[in-house]
Amino acid sequence: MGKGIAVITGASAGFGRELARLLAKEPDVEEIWAIARGAEKLEKLREELGEKIRPIPLDLSAKENILGLEPLLQEEKPNIRYLVNNAGFAKLCSYGDLGVEESVNMIDLNCSGVVAMGLVCLPYMAAGSRMLNVASQASFQPLPYQNIYSSTKAFVRNYSRALHVELRDRGITVTAVCPGWMATDLFDRAQIGAEKATSRFVGMVAPDKVAAKALRDAKRGKDISVYSFYVKFCHVAAKLLPQRAMMRLWLMQQRMK
Repeated sequence: MGKGIAVITGASAGFGRELARLLAKEPDVEEIWAIARGAEKLEKLREELGEKIRPIPLDLSAKENILGLEPLLQEEKPNIRYLVNNAGFAKLCSYGDLGVEESVNMIDLNCSGVVAMGLVCLPYMAAGSRMLNVASQASFQPLPYQNIYSSTKAFVRNYSRALHVELRDRGITVTAVCPGWMATDLFDRAQIGAEKATSRFVGMVAPDKVAAKALRDAKRGKDISVYSFYVKFCHVAAKLLPQRAMMRLWLMQQRMK
């Protein structure tokens, strides 16, 4: 294989940008393929972090765009040391507030995009390579008024933990990163002014802290990374309480019936 690289989707802001900052300091990462829709933001990332950043503007909700990476990978044959599947989006609203296209697009990006990126990149990963798939605290239980988003993140969490077992013989680790609320662009874009929507954001944290914990956990070979006492408490509660009880507690926290 060729040079050691990191591939980061959703790299232009928030959690993805913080991971890029951290991975730019890793000695086995010679180049970072930074993938996001906005070319201008990716160029700013390169200006900030230097020549290690290779901007690749792509919309990952379209499968053909992901498959378009294959010729580049075949040509350069890199050694992918880190694959970070961070691209995704949420909408805080009732199920009927979104149309078919936007709802299905959320599933395509949050679920299908993660699977497709893994399959495209896996032939270029070797023993010691690490995959980080960004799930969410929302993956712990069904969430009314974040219905589709929480369901997609439950998929990412289960997919990642099972894949971690499947790839163990190859020496490749897979970590499901399950943050709570992070102060990022995703959070800002998720609010659409719906009549019924999440409005109380308990335990909001900065993405750099979550990114540092996620990288540490990935290096330790953990299959899940959970940051903050509050999110860890929610994780334990979701294991002990019935899902109906967790949904009632969620609605009480949000002051919704």
